[in-house]
Amino acid sequence: MKLLKLEKVKDGRYLKNYELTYLNKAGKEKTYEIVSRRELKKISDLGKNPSGISIVATCGDKLLLLREFRMGINQNVFNLCAGMLEENETLEECIARELYEETGLKLKKIKRILPASYAAVAISDLKTYIVFAEVEGTLGDHTSSNEEIKAALYSREEVAKLLETEDFSSRAQIAAYFFSIGVTPI
Repeated sequence: MKLLKLEKVKDGRYLKNYELTYLNKAGKEKTYEIVSRRELKKISDLGKNPSGISIVATCGDKLLLLREFRMGINQNVFNLCAGMLEENETLEECIARELYEETGLKLKKIKRILPASYAAVAISDLKTYIVFAEVEGTLGDHTSSNEEIKAALYSREEVAKLLETEDFSSRAQIAAYFFSIGVTPI
């Protein structure tokens, strides 16, 4: 497989659509569609710069999960607190801001930040950091009117029950599963 060309086909407010022209393993030229949050000028720009975070947060012996409406599937799912890095913002500032905006909670301690990983490799070059953190404070809603998010703290037993009956994002499901069986984040 060899990428030959990258061309922007649509410039949305948050996502940019691109067509990638490539040679398949049979030597035939094909086209593949992706979206990116970044402005891509050349093939080598694909997946280079992380653009956001996902936070696996605990408060005492409870796991923070968000139940949020996701437009792309037209339903509520359990998810991690997450968001995009703003221009000139440090990772630590982004973590604290997103926690407060989506939950009202404050960052107590960052336990670990994993190297950035790809979030949706089939359709995007989106690369985000996974953050393990301890949080504190009182839950509150500080989201914009364009978001429908309900944050809550769940015990291991509650998380185990949710995993059997509710829909999750992939990352939240993995974090919730390990939490429910007693594997504590870093």
